[in-house]
Amino acid sequence: MAEPVFNVLFLCTGNSARSILAESLLNQFGKGRFRAFSAGSHPAGQVNPFALELLEKNHFPVGELRSKPWDEFARPDAPQLDFVITVCDKAAGEVCPVWPGQPMTAHWGIPDPVAVEGSDEAKRHAFVDAMNQMQRRICSFVSLPFDKLDRMKLQQAVREIGKTA
Repeated sequence: MAEPVFNVLFLCTGNSARSILAESLLNQFGKGRFRAFSAGSHPAGQVNPFALELLEKNHFPVGELRSKPWDEFARPDAPQLDFVITVCDKAAGEVCPVWPGQPMTAHWGIPDPVAVEGSDEAKRHAFVDAMNQMQRRICSFVSLPFDKLDRMKLQQAVREIGKTA
């Protein structure tokens, strides 16, 4: 019997950096067991160039990445979501659409690298920090024993990941 594929939506306000990094990382590390998406409550309309640069430098595919509104995932024809994870504190406090199918939710807040001011080098460093933190969380997520945990324990485990540095 084939393993289920879990659909995961990462939410942020602008959908230009953290949620984009999460989408790309999970699609790579999920090895076909996960399908990641990202969206924003107020999408920037374009992916941050520093995010694209970092992903390309680390050999992650970027061709499909785009900044988009979260409404796309509340439509009847949207993929059925298993998990919705906010990655910025602002989006975590907003009223989200009602997601069909009652996906599990969690908050994995990460400091916004787009908010860093200063040199391009300082900005690149902030993006590397955000990506490293997201990568640790995603590696923890994909290593969870999904087939051995009931819904409550799985929900708790996914939320605990957001409390790790």
